[in-house]
Amino acid sequence: MANDYYKTLGVEKGASDDEIKKAYRKLAHKHHPDKSGGDEAKFKEINEAYQVLSDKTKRAQYDQFGQNFNQSGGGGGQGFGGFDFSGFQGFGGQQGGFEFGGGDFSDIFSDIFGGGRGSSNQKAGQDIQVDTEISFEEMVNGVRKEFRLYKRMTCDHCYGTGGEPGEKEETCATCKGRGKIQRTVRSILGTFSQTSTCPTCHGKGKIYSKKCSKCGGDGRVRQEEVVRVEIPAGIFSGQTISAQGKGEAGEAGAPAGDLYVNVHILPHKKFKREENNILSTEKISFAQAVLGDKIEVETVDGKVKMKIPDGTQSGELFRIRDKGAPILGRRGRGDHLVKIIVEIPKKLSREQKRLIEQLREEEK
Repeated sequence: MANDYYKTLGVEKGASDDEIKKAYRKLAHKHHPDKSGGDEAKFKEINEAYQVLSDKTKRAQYDQFGQNFNQSGGGGGQGFGGFDFSGFQGFGGQQGGFEFGGGDFSDIFSDIFGGGRGSSNQKAGQDIQVDTEISFEEMVNGVRKEFRLYKRMTCDHCYGTGGEPGEKEETCATCKGRGKIQRTVRSILGTFSQTSTCPTCHGKGKIYSKKCSKCGGDGRVRQEEVVRVEIPAGIFSGQTISAQGKGEAGEAGAPAGDLYVNVHILPHKKFKREENNILSTEKISFAQAVLGDKIEVETVDGKVKMKIPDGTQSGELFRIRDKGAPILGRRGRGDHLVKIIVEIPKKLSREQKRLIEQLREEEK
């Protein structure tokens, strides 16, 4: 055996049972393979060390024989990942089975998987998702939107406690004040105990002698609330804004959910958006294209004058700086790009034809 079990758990040789348990909990939380950044090999080493050091008989043998300690001689009951559960049979009362339901060992496993005594038993409120449409101009300038939401809110009669004001709190008879209940599940691997939030007290461990007359003990009521959300300038269609804590109220004072607003920008009859630039099209006459001119261009900020140089070709792009969409979350704006379309007259007067013929002859 290559590992020093005391070093594996990071404790001294004379460590108490509580110190060994605390060290195991901390390391198991850190390295459990179901958690982000977990290490399955390290987790197995930790389990192996705890299996020995948490059992008085095995620990005494390990302390006496050291590296010659034979783990396999400790009896049967090999379980998950090489973990020997035989030493923990007495906790659950199931001979030859795997019992996570009682004693210190159950507390360790419930801590690892998020159901420990130190964790909250109340459920956070549900998130709410809504959709909203804004105009192109509202996208440019930003806008405040109001949403009428019919949702669970903290009861304003009992202030979320679930008890009638003035009544006393009592220990929950269902869970005996633990806030959790256990049920036994049998499988081919043995017998397991599953822990869940007490349905009577909703994890608080206490109940009021009389339930709230308005919410019936839930601590929440369904009612309408007007929520105002700021839509920032420059947002893109399809983006989502979150309003923290504006979802449904949580159980027994647990955090409220969030409100998510999916934003959709209505199309504009004249403008299109590409990234942070705004595009539009302007038509000019053949004479303006040939001789040049100044034209009036509509932007999201109003009309501006733009110079058309002589010899402008149809399809050319001109840039009006800082007249585009705001850059989301930053200062500055994109540009307004104007595409020029030169209109060719379908019918010409005799004099117009003569001038064009003359121009064609000069080009030869």
